[in-house]
Amino acid sequence: MRTELSLTNILAVYRGTALAAGSVAVAIMGAAGAGLAALALEGDYVPAALVGAGLLGLALLGIVVLGYFSLRHALLLAEKQRRDLLDSLNRDALTGALTRKYFLDRLREMVRQCDSQPVAYVQIDMDHLKAINDGSGHAAGDQALVRLARALAELMPGAVIGRLGGDEFGLALPGVTSKAALRRLGERLLEELDRPRPLAGRDMRLSASLGIALAPEDAGDADTLISKADLALYKGKNNGRGAVVAFDRELLTEERHQRFVERELRAAILMDELELYYQPVRTVDGGLRSVEALLRWRHSVRGMISPAAFVPIAEQSDLIGKLGQWVLRRACADFPLLGVPAVAVNVSAAELRNPDYAAHFAEEIANAGLPGENFIVEITETAPLQKNSAERKNLEFLRALGVRIAVDDFGAGHASLGYLRDLSFDIIKIDRAYVAEITSRPVDSMIVQSICRIAADLGVAVIAEGVETPEQHAVLAELGCTGFQGFLLGRPEPLETILAAEGRAVAAA
Repeated sequence: MRTELSLTNILAVYRGTALAAGSVAVAIMGAAGAGLAALALEGDYVPAALVGAGLLGLALLGIVVLGYFSLRHALLLAEKQRRDLLDSLNRDALTGALTRKYFLDRLREMVRQCDSQPVAYVQIDMDHLKAINDGSGHAAGDQALVRLARALAELMPGAVIGRLGGDEFGLALPGVTSKAALRRLGERLLEELDRPRPLAGRDMRLSASLGIALAPEDAGDADTLISKADLALYKGKNNGRGAVVAFDRELLTEERHQRFVERELRAAILMDELELYYQPVRTVDGGLRSVEALLRWRHSVRGMISPAAFVPIAEQSDLIGKLGQWVLRRACADFPLLGVPAVAVNVSAAELRNPDYAAHFAEEIANAGLPGENFIVEITETAPLQKNSAERKNLEFLRALGVRIAVDDFGAGHASLGYLRDLSFDIIKIDRAYVAEITSRPVDSMIVQSICRIAADLGVAVIAEGVETPEQHAVLAELGCTGFQGFLLGRPEPLETILAAEGRAVAAA
């Protein structure tokens, strides 16, 4: 930056000198011209010295103009060479992208000039890099990052590309003002990454999430520009990753809504305003094998709020741990009154990433005087469970306590067969999507029957979710399911309703 200022100063000084010299040249030419005109009118002899003075002034003016443009070109060339040198000295050793600090300096410099030349900024996160590192090794993760950086450079050759963090890249494109064009570029990048390529000895598809913002349209400074692209990026991540999202003002409304929900949820946890409903899981002959604890939030103004509306927001903050602790603590308190063999609690992948999760779980049930055998932990198959990961270690710790592990919504995620092969678990819960049309779609029957056969060989129980009709129940039982959950077997109910139906009441706290 200082070098650029000094070059600018050189040009300014030369411009001043050139103006002075040009003025002298013009004065000489003017005087010579006036003299020549006067002599010509009188018909007198024109001295050679006067003609020479005019030509000298003209030559001097030409030299000044030519010198200015030659110097300007030389200085611009020197600036480009300086920039190229700095770029080469400030590159990430692995990917070849610019280092974080240097890239951000470049971006700020470009945004400062965005009124004369607009700037497009794209924030890129590689999806599932941790899963690649845990499953295939850090060398594979490094190769994935190199592949992403190379794809960015090939698709957008005029872009300034920087590595902002482990799996995070930034990209600045000067002169671009079309979000639609940027979305198309982003989609081409995702298509390229989705093509199977050799990685650590096997073909692998990659994915990324991209957020787009423009200066000056969306922001007039680099920090705000980055935050708005980041907001768009996380919108894409929350919608399932592998997406290209451009910032728009509705995202700010959504962000304000999320902050409101987070604030209200934090208060609800502190004020003990949440509720647990329990839905029975029954055996083939109708016996009660367990209940699933389902979280409910009855807001004082907005009424009943679905977990789908607040759990994802909790997962993006520290609230998910507090929420999970509240659920487990309430389930422990209710357990003696439920009169069931076991209670199942749902655990988020975000909770399992905490290395101390299982230890805290053990502490809670020990404080309640309950053994691990009274609990089932339900996880979705979208949770990464690579060898030696925190998630897997937590589940191994829980199983050692006697807690059973259930894979919830089996068949709805991306790793069904991998879970069957790699994870030690006790229960498979078949996703309701396979149950809904089990009586009319032969392919669903074949899938469920295959799962039941594999589970039987593994000594694993199979529970069908979303059972709503006697016909579904009969078909599922014939196919080999050993447990059933759904409205046909019982709706989720709060503890008070369950006890009232049995002629009991909850003791006052």
